[in-house]
Amino acid sequence: MSQAVLEPDAASSRGMDLLRFATAGSVDDGKSTLIGRLLYDTKTIFEDQLEAVESASASRGDEYTNLALLTDGLRAEREQGITIDVAYRYFATPRRKFIIADTPGHIQYTRNMVTGASTADLALILVDARKGLVEQSRRHAFLTSLLRVPHLVLCVNKMDLVDWDQTVFERIADEFTSFAAKLDAPDLTIIPISALNGDNIASRSENTPWYEGPSLLHHLEHVHIASDRNLVDVRFPVQYVIRPQSTTVTDYRGYAGQVASGILKPGDDVMVLPSGLTSTIAAIETADGPIDEAFPPMSVTVRLADEIDISRGDMICRPQNKPAVAQDIEAMVCWMDETAPLRVGGKYAIKHTTRTARTVVRGLQYRLDVNTLHRDETAGELSLNEIGRVKLRTTVPLLADEYRRNRTTGGFILIDESTNRTVGAGIIIEAR
Repeated sequence: MSQAVLEPDAASSRGMDLLRFATAGSVDDGKSTLIGRLLYDTKTIFEDQLEAVESASASRGDEYTNLALLTDGLRAEREQGITIDVAYRYFATPRRKFIIADTPGHIQYTRNMVTGASTADLALILVDARKGLVEQSRRHAFLTSLLRVPHLVLCVNKMDLVDWDQTVFERIADEFTSFAAKLDAPDLTIIPISALNGDNIASRSENTPWYEGPSLLHHLEHVHIASDRNLVDVRFPVQYVIRPQSTTVTDYRGYAGQVASGILKPGDDVMVLPSGLTSTIAAIETADGPIDEAFPPMSVTVRLADEIDISRGDMICRPQNKPAVAQDIEAMVCWMDETAPLRVGGKYAIKHTTRTARTVVRGLQYRLDVNTLHRDETAGELSLNEIGRVKLRTTVPLLADEYRRNRTTGGFILIDESTNRTVGAGIIIEAR
């Protein structure tokens, strides 16, 4: 195995918190170069990878090491010079672990942006300092807001190509801040950078004496994400019922799943939906043994004090704090199917937490123009990459919260039952 330039200590990274962030921006704004620079500056690439990139850069006639080639791994992508799918990258520093969702910039890949940002703690939007804000910048900022990504970073890239002009940076920053104010962006940071040269990426640059904020990596390492998680509403969707096959263990029954929100502790009073039966938590277990509490996004097994008929798709919650048990759903849906649009009367499978049901589209209230925020109430369908407010009716109740309260129990996907393809992604506005 080739030697890493400097590998992060795997043992020391255990127990560190994890930041998921999505990158977005228009084509050629420098997303792939930025990610390559982050991987290079945090020394999480191997020597042979670096040598391959240097060789590929030389064969292309580049006068520099093109770090974008670290992330644009698909040959077709390299030849076209564009990124065409969501690529996930991993790196770590002594302070935090990171997962990057590198989403494409083309307008026809809005669905990829939705996929990448749906689980992100932070969204990083790039703009070219020479071009300023463009349609895609606003589109991606809106999608970030719609998906309620808690933290937003605007990187004004290629500042070296405008001679590090402070007025250029401030003009873009002011324009974006004004637009973001309409979107209710909770936490916005704006950083002038040069991804190609590494300015303000891993450390503060001498080229921006007028900029008093942090470098990008410092911000990513220190942005506070613990309070973003919902620790109030206990939601534990049951994924699997564990019954040991051993003849010596006959009375064990555990319920495995991932904590969606809230904190679970042994002794807590709980209710199981949709049955409404109540019990108390007898124990919470992991692969490493029993624990005193569980919180998101931990995967655990919960044992209850009483024998209750529980199956996959049921939800463990608090008796006085329950999700809606709903068959009528109003949601914002991003349509992802190239072959057929969403129309009123369409029937699909709906996957919500660990529960699967069938659903029919009862109404399309409006289609949203994500560039102008205009609502088209005359729209009769949603085509690929379009977003609209939709009324759904499900065959069995969903145990759902509004998305603004809980991103896990407030999100779902729609599936074409004939092909088993995911055709839509939705966020719940109202469930009843």
